[in-house]
Amino acid sequence: MQLARLARTPLCELPTPLQRATRLEAALGKRAPRIHLKRDDLTGLAFGGNKGRKLEYLVADALAQGATTLVSEGAIQSNHARMTAAAAAARGLNCVLVLDARHGEAVVGNLLLDRLFGAEVRVAPDAETRAALFVKTMEDLCAAGERPYAIPTGGSVPLGAAGYVAAVEELAGQLLTAGEAPRRLYAATGSLGTQAGLVVGARAFSASYEVYGVAVSHPAATLRERGVELANETAALIGLPVSFGPDDICVDGGFVGDGYGVGTPGGLEAIQLLARTEAVLLDPVYSGKAMAALLAHIRAGEFSPDESVVFLHTGGGPSLFAHGEALLATNA
Repeated sequence: MQLARLARTPLCELPTPLQRATRLEAALGKRAPRIHLKRDDLTGLAFGGNKGRKLEYLVADALAQGATTLVSEGAIQSNHARMTAAAAAARGLNCVLVLDARHGEAVVGNLLLDRLFGAEVRVAPDAETRAALFVKTMEDLCAAGERPYAIPTGGSVPLGAAGYVAAVEELAGQLLTAGEAPRRLYAATGSLGTQAGLVVGARAFSASYEVYGVAVSHPAATLRERGVELANETAALIGLPVSFGPDDICVDGGFVGDGYGVGTPGGLEAIQLLARTEAVLLDPVYSGKAMAALLAHIRAGEFSPDESVVFLHTGGGPSLFAHGEALLATNA
């Protein structure tokens, strides 16, 4: 396997902690399994999050190609966009973000941070027109003499996914120290880069757990197809002689709610429960929905007290400030 040969620029504080959530376990009652939180919200760069692991590889590639500007895309409250802007600032690069305003464009949360990091933000009215604006942005930068480096949504390309192959190796050592062999690892899944890397890493390092992706957008079948493609491309990139099919990519579409970027009652309840038991902040778009799935499965009796699970906390805390009214309404 050639993972160690990939160029990587340090952006994160690694390893991130693996923490036992004992107060959450107590709140869930005697049937709860042992719950461990893999705290990738603590990767350090720009309030942390899973995108930092991907950007370590992507920014290294950009620098190797002599890029002057990082260009990426997403929704207005994109965690990936925020961390891309921070990575550019940290490595002396310019940054242009192409974001869609399908849920408004108030300068709060991640969008505020994008601007503080000095990114130029170009706004499209919706996700459909964002693609055309992204192409035009690349053309404009080239015409202006810049050397733009395109990073797709979420950094979800094989080179970015390699960050989560490495994360599995990191987690394996922590689980060995803790004496745990969890049955499942729960993670929010959207653009599939994180999940594809986890699936490849789980195979490469003989993990005990199933990688259980909780979809944050519709339809789950399309996400699964993308996960198969990306897992196979990632395995090829690192020289791992394996292949993956649909049965290898678990995507649960039952916790999406009304769609991407829209909170759910279960997700909001999960945010409050983790905040009050563990002082850990989830977000409504990604990690809150993934935790809602884990809580629902525990309450339904899918685990026994002698089992363990891992929850990958992918970050997203800054977006909480764009969802204050919904959180306060739930708290009333």
